[in-house]
Amino acid sequence: MTSEAALLSELIGLVYDAALDPTLWPRALEQACLFVGGSSGALFWHDAATEHSAALHMFNEDPHFTQLYFDKYLPFNPCFPAGAFIEAGVVWGSTDLIPFEEIVETRFYAEWMKPQGIIDALGANLEKSATSASVLAVRMHETDGLADADDRRRLGLIVPHFQRAVSIGRLFDQSKTAQAVLTQALDNVSAAVFLVGPNGRLVFSNVPGRAMLDEAALLTERNGILVAAAPDAQRALREALVAAENGNAAADSGGPIPLATSQGRWFASVLPLTSGDRQRTGALHSAVAAVFVRRSSPASPPPLEALAKLYKLTASEIRVIDAVMKVSGVKALAEALGLTQATVKTHLHNVFRKTGTARQSELVKLIAGFEPSQRP
Repeated sequence: MTSEAALLSELIGLVYDAALDPTLWPRALEQACLFVGGSSGALFWHDAATEHSAALHMFNEDPHFTQLYFDKYLPFNPCFPAGAFIEAGVVWGSTDLIPFEEIVETRFYAEWMKPQGIIDALGANLEKSATSASVLAVRMHETDGLADADDRRRLGLIVPHFQRAVSIGRLFDQSKTAQAVLTQALDNVSAAVFLVGPNGRLVFSNVPGRAMLDEAALLTERNGILVAAAPDAQRALREALVAAENGNAAADSGGPIPLATSQGRWFASVLPLTSGDRQRTGALHSAVAAVFVRRSSPASPPPLEALAKLYKLTASEIRVIDAVMKVSGVKALAEALGLTQATVKTHLHNVFRKTGTARQSELVKLIAGFEPSQRP
C-alpha cells in the first residue's frame, strides 16, 4: 500500500507543476480529492460584495449544475458571504458555518446539492482580499460520507502548497517561452521575484526585486549571491536553495521563510525549478530555483465582516444582514435567501438581539454607518 507520505509528495510536485502548466490543474484536483477523501473539487473565486463567482479549474464537476450554480444558485449558497471572511489557509467545512440540519432545509440543498448527491464540503481560502477570496473546495458525495477530522487534516497538509502554487502561477506564463518575454512578464509582477542559479548565484531579479536589493533591508546581493539580511532568514534561505539545487522534494514542502523587518511582515518562498514542467522556466535563465517575496499585510475587513466579528454573528445571520441591505420584508428576504419565512424570522430576531436593533431599517443604518475600525 502506498504510504500517505509518498502520495503527499507526488501530489505536491503535481500542484507546483500545474502552477506553470494550467492544463494539469484538473489532474492535481483529482489527486487532491483522492488524498483528502472527496469526489469532486474546484478552484474558484468568490466576491462577497458583488456576489460574483467564477470557476478557475474543476474536477468531476457536472457542467450542467456548474452553469446552474453561476446562473441561479450562487445567491442561495449558505456558506457565503461568511466563508469569504475566514482567514487564508484555514481549513473550514460547510457544517462549521451552517449546521447540517439547517443546510438540508435550504433551497440550495434541495435543488442543487441533493440532485448531485453532494452532502458536505471542505474548503480553504487560498488568497483573501477585503471582499473576495480564491477558494480550494473538495466536495463529499453520499458515497464519501460527511467530512471527518482526518479529511480535514489531509486537506490542511496540501493547502499551503495550493496557496503558493496559485501565486506562482501568476508569475510565469508558460505559453511564452522566449527569455525576453518572460523577463518582461516578471518585471510587471508586483511581487519581488529572484531567479537563482547553483550555489545561490543571482541570475535575475525583476523590478520590485531590484528595488528590494537596493534597500538591502530584507535581501541583498553579495558577490553575486542572493543573501537574506537577517541571520536566521539567511540560514533558512540557504538550506532551501541547496535543497532546490539537489532536486530535493523537501524544498517543495518547506514553508515560507520569515524576513524580519521593522516595517512589517515579509515572507520569501522558494520554488525548485529542477523537476517536471518547471525545468523549462528555469532553463531560460540557467536557474535552479525561483524566490518570490511578498508582504503579509491583511487589509482592514469590510464593514460586514467587521460587524460580524464584533457581534459574533453566525453565517446564517450574516447572510440575513447582507440581504437586508438589498431587499426589505420577511417574504422578500426568504425568497432572496432560499429559506422559509419562519427561518428568516428566527435569524432576524437573533440579529436584532445581538446588535441592539429592533427593525430592519435600524439594521440598514447600523451597517451603513459602521466603520471597520470599530472591530474588536
